Amino acid sequence: MPKKPTRVLVTGASGFLGQALSRRLRADGYLVTALSRHAPTVPEETWLQVKRYEDGAPLLVAQDCVVHLAARVHVMNDGVLDPLAEFRAANVDLTILLAQQAAQAGVRRFIFISSVKVNGEETAADRPFTAEDTPRPQDPYGVSKMEAEQALRSLAVQTGMEVVIIRPPLVYGPGVRANFGALLRVVARGVPLPFGALQNRRSLVALDNLVDLIACCVDHPKASGQTFMVSDGEDLSTPGLIRRMAQAMGKPARLFDMPVWFLRLLGKLTGKSDAIQRLCGYLQVDISKTKAVLGWKPPISVDEGLRRATVQWPK
Repeated sequence: MPKKPTRVLVTGASGFLGQALSRRLRADGYLVTALSRHAPTVPEETWLQVKRYEDGAPLLVAQDCVVHLAARVHVMNDGVLDPLAEFRAANVDLTILLAQQAAQAGVRRFIFISSVKVNGEETAADRPFTAEDTPRPQDPYGVSKMEAEQALRSLAVQTGMEVVIIRPPLVYGPGVRANFGALLRVVARGVPLPFGALQNRRSLVALDNLVDLIACCVDHPKASGQTFMVSDGEDLSTPGLIRRMAQAMGKPARLFDMPVWFLRLLGKLTGKSDAIQRLCGYLQVDISKTKAVLGWKPPISVDEGLRRATVQWPK
């Protein structure tokens, strides 16, 4: 008798990652319930819209796995009075409520998309973060993701529901926004950039590589109870990334040298210290555990990921 298709509920399904994941899981033969509080940008996407995620509890009874993507994301210059309280309400309280309802409904596995920010903001040169490192989040977003991870592990012990945690670094792909999208636009316009002398290394993950890992974790027997780091498997310096972006767009990379100390000073003077730090600093992750436990490797290269991310720019 053929095995029944795995039933997967995806929260945050209208987002950048959620739409790509929902499409991939359907293509792989999973029965997907795509849950969102916002309409997706892809018209043909089938989805269910709810005013509050907790209102989706009746849907959990029919599910084998929940992939929880919905979150209050990290923002620069957060204007709320108590950012930590806001992040906790969205990323901790809502996550645990959903997970408790999932456990009560008999859901077998709960996959939580966390963040490398649980580990910290930067690494020493060639000392990448691992899943076993002591968490050292530096901002309210990272703290909220860490607290959600801790609560989920406790719930797994209490209920027997399998929990899988994935900590991505910066995710890029078609339609990417925020800082990566802004850098793409600047490179596309041929603006000279003062990062030529930087020798840092940073891990990134292409959208399709992250989607592939999540899809792997839905049914993989060895994923249960694990925390995984994820990346493209190739770390880039900031000038190296800019050159690869430009190459993907068929445009010249316009880089010139400026001392790191002067870049940091400019960051302070312009109120953009965090952004400059991300461009100058190291942030590497070690995916050897992910590869060893799951037998997984990133299916596409950095160059292919950038090609897909930049397809909207004319050559």
